[in-house]
Amino acid sequence: MGSSQSREPPKKQRVLVVGAGAAGTACAWSLSRFPERYEVEVWESLPVPGGVASSCKVKDGRHVINDQVQGGAPSYRHNLSLLQLFGFKPTPVHMRIAFGVGDKQWTNHSPSDLTSRLQPEIARFGRLIRWITRFEPLFVFIPIDRVLRWFRFSHEFRYEMIFPLVALFFGTGNQTPHVSAAVIARVFLDPDLRLFDYCPKRLLNSVPEMFAFPVLEDIWSTIAARSNFKLCCNRPLAKLVRTPGGGAVATDAAGATAAFDSVVFACDAETVLKTLQNPTWLERRLLRNVTYYTDYCLTHEDHDYMARQYDVRPQQRDNYFVRTYAGRDADKIEMSFNLSTYQPHLKEAGLDIYQTYYLDAKQKHLWTDKEVDSSKVLASRWMRQFAHTWTHFAFWVPWGRFIQGTHSTYYAGSYTMVNTQEIAVMSGLAAAVRLGADYPFPHDPLAAKQFDTYLAVAHGATRPKQQQQQQQPPRRGGSSSSVGSGEGVSEKGVAPLVAGAVSSSRG
Repeated sequence: MGSSQSREPPKKQRVLVVGAGAAGTACAWSLSRFPERYEVEVWESLPVPGGVASSCKVKDGRHVINDQVQGGAPSYRHNLSLLQLFGFKPTPVHMRIAFGVGDKQWTNHSPSDLTSRLQPEIARFGRLIRWITRFEPLFVFIPIDRVLRWFRFSHEFRYEMIFPLVALFFGTGNQTPHVSAAVIARVFLDPDLRLFDYCPKRLLNSVPEMFAFPVLEDIWSTIAARSNFKLCCNRPLAKLVRTPGGGAVATDAAGATAAFDSVVFACDAETVLKTLQNPTWLERRLLRNVTYYTDYCLTHEDHDYMARQYDVRPQQRDNYFVRTYAGRDADKIEMSFNLSTYQPHLKEAGLDIYQTYYLDAKQKHLWTDKEVDSSKVLASRWMRQFAHTWTHFAFWVPWGRFIQGTHSTYYAGSYTMVNTQEIAVMSGLAAAVRLGADYPFPHDPLAAKQFDTYLAVAHGATRPKQQQQQQQPPRRGGSSSSVGSGEGVSEKGVAPLVAGAVSSSRG
């Protein structure tokens, strides 16, 4: 008799990913490497994937610029691995920054009157951040401005050096005085986080090598096209209801519905609260702790405006320009950067195209956007950005883990930690791992170390031991491909590059 019984293949897990930015696309790609286990749909409100990592055409469509996100640090292992996996090559670029104007001017690459005048405070600041590191659990809850006041640092040192620098590091913009002192200390001293080496004479005295992204729209569109998931652009989520028996029913803006087993919110926290119809008390309470601000960006070619507002010295080829407002508003800043120093095709065309960021619409009366020649404006954009003050690290980051996985719902995006492109990608991969997908880059020790740290903080989880022992390179979308270390980019220096330009959380 001995007839064998046929077994039905295991049911695929239907996963909805809300948002096709870096986090959502990374999550969907990672899951789609296992088409026998997952059926993935990505609902995106915009017409193309990428989210804030976007591109646009300027000058009558003759040139393409990357908008909002520009590049990253050599420590962006996950971004670099994805680029190489899908055939893209980053361009090395050196980070040169011009702070302030007039007698307040200083840079990361040249001596200045300001750094000479404030050298004793610069040396004392080095000693302070070492003490902050020793007592980090305490200082994580204390804003940097309060600490600097306690230790009697001058107004000039705080407002002309530290606050503009931190705004550039993290894109914290006008909320910089409220950033956690412990986070700032890590920026200078943590070997796995710092971007610049602390200099006791000039605070900064190095020009780190970074990388510029290729055309961002091409990157994310290519990843989506070559992966085994269904991308639904122009399909914003209107409502999501989690059902008592498990799973969820999603409704789009047109009224169409679909059922899913699991959901990954790879969008901003405000969208989650607006669309999730039955959040738990803890989900609602924690997600409200992510604070957003409205910012404005102008892309323009007004060289005269730049010369009036900043200390622009063409021979230095600075990337970034940061200045504070005068008088009582010295804790608020504006920042600009020269796209042409980042994007090689603009450099080859001999163009100087700038982007200027105006922070927090509640402070609009301080903005100088009306001084930009309207005939030289190439594009404009309003942005909704979160600002990671000390409260972000006190009341959201350590606690987000307790809502990850609630009713098969996961949260991804840079807001889960700090606002960088690398955190966004890692957050999407982490959600995929929590859903059962293998981590794709265990063969890269630095990537795996960073990922495990993120997974522990944001999810309170660890990778399965069998995954930690894997050394095989990832599959792009069902096929295998090796991933190197990012050709043309050195591995020295680690950072959440950010620069109020690279990842823009500037409230």
